[in-house]
Amino acid sequence: MKKNVLIIGIISFIVIIAGISIPTYKIYSKVKSFDNYIYPTVKINGEDVSGKTVDEAKKLLSDKYQTPIGNKKINIKVNDKTYTINYSQIEAKYDIDKAVTDAFNYGRDKSVIDKYKLIKTPVLKSIQLSFNYNVKPIDDLISNIKKDVNKDPKNGSVTKSGGGFSITPDVDGYKLKDDELKKNIIASINGDLGQDSNVQANIEVIKANRTKEKLAGINTLVSTFSTSYGPISSPQRATNITLATNAINGLVLMPGETFSFNGVVGERTAAKGYQAAPVDIGTKTAMGLGGGICQVSTTLYNSVLLAGIKATVRMHHTIPSVYVPLGFDATVDYGNLDYQFKNTLSYPIYIEGSSANGTETFNIYSDKSLLIKTYKVVNNVDPSGKKVKVYLQTYQNGQMTANDLIANDVYPPSN
Repeated sequence: MKKNVLIIGIISFIVIIAGISIPTYKIYSKVKSFDNYIYPTVKINGEDVSGKTVDEAKKLLSDKYQTPIGNKKINIKVNDKTYTINYSQIEAKYDIDKAVTDAFNYGRDKSVIDKYKLIKTPVLKSIQLSFNYNVKPIDDLISNIKKDVNKDPKNGSVTKSGGGFSITPDVDGYKLKDDELKKNIIASINGDLGQDSNVQANIEVIKANRTKEKLAGINTLVSTFSTSYGPISSPQRATNITLATNAINGLVLMPGETFSFNGVVGERTAAKGYQAAPVDIGTKTAMGLGGGICQVSTTLYNSVLLAGIKATVRMHHTIPSVYVPLGFDATVDYGNLDYQFKNTLSYPIYIEGSSANGTETFNIYSDKSLLIKTYKVVNNVDPSGKKVKVYLQTYQNGQMTANDLIANDVYPPSN
């Protein structure tokens, strides 16, 4: 009797163990069968990669996405020319490796029972491909486009011919709006499979400072001033005057631009042909290279004043000049003293200088509308003969409308 009970017990135990082990084995076996495969209902960009190995999933995605995207193009329209860059050139690619790795690892961190549930009653898992590219080829392409497009404007020029002026027209410049273009190119890049993208480049027109229309404002003589240098000049001094005058002759100054005598004439050197001639140094006169050109700056100073333009930088001599009234002079010394003025007129001016037959002359040309006003330079010398105030008077319709003090000079005693 006891023996039968023991046998029944053993049989019952075996049945129970078998009842537990067989389902467990089935669970383990099912989970084990997916060791090298992606779990069910996993999709990448909508592509079902369930039950595929890593290599199979990579090939599927590469064939569908990576190969076609490499052939996609960006067409950049620049005027009547089109520049093209392929997605392959910008190394455009999907991160397929990461997406497949994420798909394969999905559910791997779960327990065996949870993995089994995931296999038997799967829940959709969606993974998106990330997309990236190299921006440097885009920068390189834009640089090449800039070389083709960018062009500095060319100023017009004016030449005095006979009693009138001949104008060479200006030429517009162009500048690619490169920052805007780069932004638009990048905005057009995407991982969508389909048509090429088209981008329109915008170009800015750069106008020249000296346009034909502005230069047309040079049409009338508005002032002139002359001094005599023949009786007081050696051949060397006369040469210096001619050289400095020629450096200024034909200069055009636009509204708001500044003239610098030293900047235009430059350093007076023997290499340029300047010669030694008398120069005022302090209260004495000595020989110096370029002596005599203060008569050039003085003559120009007075001609410009008579056009209604005041000096911004001007110094008088320490020794009164014999070729102009007291206080009418403007001395220069390269590196030390300069004569400067700013064109305060609404029109450009053309400076014509000549030194012929012992006479130094500067003519200022601008728009005929300026002739509505005339100017006069007057001085007021005190009884000592060493102090002088200089005024620029403005007249309109025969009436003086302004009397501006422009100099208050003191000349030291000299031998």
